[in-house]
Amino acid sequence: MYQYISTPNTQQLERLGEIVCQCFGSLLSEWQPYLNRIGGENFRIITRQEQTIGGLAIYHMGQWFGGESLPMAGIAAVGVAPEYRGQGVANRLLKQTIQELYRQQIPISALYPATQIPYRQVGYEQGGSYCKWKLPTASIQLRERDLTLERIEISDRRIADIYRQQSRLNNGNLERNRAIWESVLEPPKEGTLYAYLIGSPDRPEGYITFTQEKKQIEIADWALLSAAAAKRVWTFQGDHRSQIEEVTWWGSPVNPFLLLLPEQSAIVEKQENWMLRVIDLATALTKRGYPPELSAELHLEVRDELLPTNNGKFRLQVCQGKGKIERGGNGDFQLNIRHFASLYTGFLSPIQLKQLNYLQAPPAALATASLIFTGDRPWMPDFF
Repeated sequence: MYQYISTPNTQQLERLGEIVCQCFGSLLSEWQPYLNRIGGENFRIITRQEQTIGGLAIYHMGQWFGGESLPMAGIAAVGVAPEYRGQGVANRLLKQTIQELYRQQIPISALYPATQIPYRQVGYEQGGSYCKWKLPTASIQLRERDLTLERIEISDRRIADIYRQQSRLNNGNLERNRAIWESVLEPPKEGTLYAYLIGSPDRPEGYITFTQEKKQIEIADWALLSAAAAKRVWTFQGDHRSQIEEVTWWGSPVNPFLLLLPEQSAIVEKQENWMLRVIDLATALTKRGYPPELSAELHLEVRDELLPTNNGKFRLQVCQGKGKIERGGNGDFQLNIRHFASLYTGFLSPIQLKQLNYLQAPPAALATASLIFTGDRPWMPDFF
């Protein structure tokens, strides 16, 4: 009755566009540019009696954990025609997509949920944050101009290099693909996207891109590799205070560069949590990075109702920043694949998961897992 299509044709993609635009209240004229950016080959649809009734998009990119980038499939534009909702269509679509990604040896998948329930049903759970900050320019009060600022073109290749240097330090940041970069660097329909390089041209310490309208600067993208670069950016933003009242940006729930400001004047105006699904447990554990000085062993027992190869007992050995996994062990650290996602990213600690009754483990195993999955709170600056 239902059929999962991994290579949709033009007519099917057109119908999917109508469904997605109706689901999210967007204009149909916006569908073709979106389709072109992601690529028709990266859409999946589900049909009933050869009629397109839903679908989704896949962003093939990477995501950083423990200083290593893993292949990651970002799921977006999940839509089901209204007359077919409540019949398990999304569940079928997501299960088929996850199984396809497993066959492609993609270890993890992430998404931003409009609602969590259907994604939790197939093994996704909260994995990190996406926060909107607001900072009054009058409160910045910094006068640090040791580093130079140079106006550059949006297409400057140094931007991608600086971003990658910063992103590898942060759990959850994306290894951006072409579609994400095009979205980040796309000029607004009205106005200008400004770009500045911070520091010497041959050894830059950061960049910032932003739009400016009325009384607000909205930072579109930035990467700062040093405290000096952060001070220069704060000073630069403060220099706009005669016309600009506030600066906004999307980023982490804890921004260490805010400590350079004299007062706690920045606030989180909005926070969303993205979700992650571990698709190939063994690959996900061996490809991510770990604390380089740690030598430890954790005995897992994982339950995954959708992907049987993730079921069972596993022995994870961590040494010199690398992970090795094999079948076996006593399985004293027990949880299902959904709750493992929050542990894997570092969004929740083992102790927090145990408090929620999502994890069963003795104190020694909890302590070991806390060391293995340590790190900054996961986040990303991108929405997809």
